[in-house]
Amino acid sequence: MSRTRFWFAVVLAFALLASACSSSSNSTSSTVGESTVTTAAAVEELTVGLVTINLQALFFNQINEGAQRVADAEGVNLEIFNANNDPVAQNDAIENFVASGVDALIVLAIDVEGILPAVADARAAGVPVVAIDAILEAGAADVQVGTDNEAAGAKMGEFLLETSGGSGEVGIVGALNSYIQNLRQAGFEDTVVAGGMEIAGVVDGRNVQEDALTSAENLMTGNPDMKYVYATGEPALIGLVSAVQSQGAQDSITVVGWDLSDAAVDGIREGFVAGVVQQDTFRFGEEGMRSAIALAKGRPVGEVIPIDTFIVTPDNVDDFLFFLE
Repeated sequence: MSRTRFWFAVVLAFALLASACSSSSNSTSSTVGESTVTTAAAVEELTVGLVTINLQALFFNQINEGAQRVADAEGVNLEIFNANNDPVAQNDAIENFVASGVDALIVLAIDVEGILPAVADARAAGVPVVAIDAILEAGAADVQVGTDNEAAGAKMGEFLLETSGGSGEVGIVGALNSYIQNLRQAGFEDTVVAGGMEIAGVVDGRNVQEDALTSAENLMTGNPDMKYVYATGEPALIGLVSAVQSQGAQDSITVVGWDLSDAAVDGIREGFVAGVVQQDTFRFGEEGMRSAIALAKGRPVGEVIPIDTFIVTPDNVDDFLFFLE
């Protein structure tokens, strides 16, 4: 090979190599007309883990929906874990989310004491935590989004005192495994007893509709003179409504409780459900997700975000039906 041909071959080889490197370095882009379109993600997507209590109750599903709505608008990946009423599963989920590298956590605690070590470990690992609904001890979470459940229970107690005239026996269908519903029970019970009513009995629906139905039926059968029953949550109220209907007790039992559902609205329409405490469920999820995103980005957030409650009655029920759409 002549010297001229040799150097021509060397130059050509370097030119081809440079072209290949240029092509490789620009593999994340393609040209359309005069515009360059990026095909690789330029910014890493945030991931938020949400640990909920169950997916049976409309209440929790609407919280999820509110959170998902904000996540979609902000381009955030939301991963939801259903603990199915198991506090141990909640703790395990928090640990797994932290290990997987989520940027923030949202938790709806079943056991507000038992969840504290897992929450503390998450924060120690640099993962901010937003608590929704169940109120954790002061400083445990970065942000608390919730209702004053005890005060709202007392508010419903005052409503029943007005409805009953301050006399009569009242039964309670609760969920003794739920810290939140125990607060609702305490606020209600203290108020009605102070107002002159008697507690006929308390049964445990365990936050499960079928259990609440059976418990409510037993409560009604064992207390034939009882005129009023209070349900501390959505599954308890649905089960109680079904029990009243199955026993044909619509004319002898007046029901009050928590959280709208199709069953609760049916009871309101039939006239035996006098009032239902309703929270802005979607706002729980929206505010929780906004807070989680802000914390993940290092932005300041208020430590407490309160959510209002309303009492739904036959007179205003139409104003709240959008919660069931």
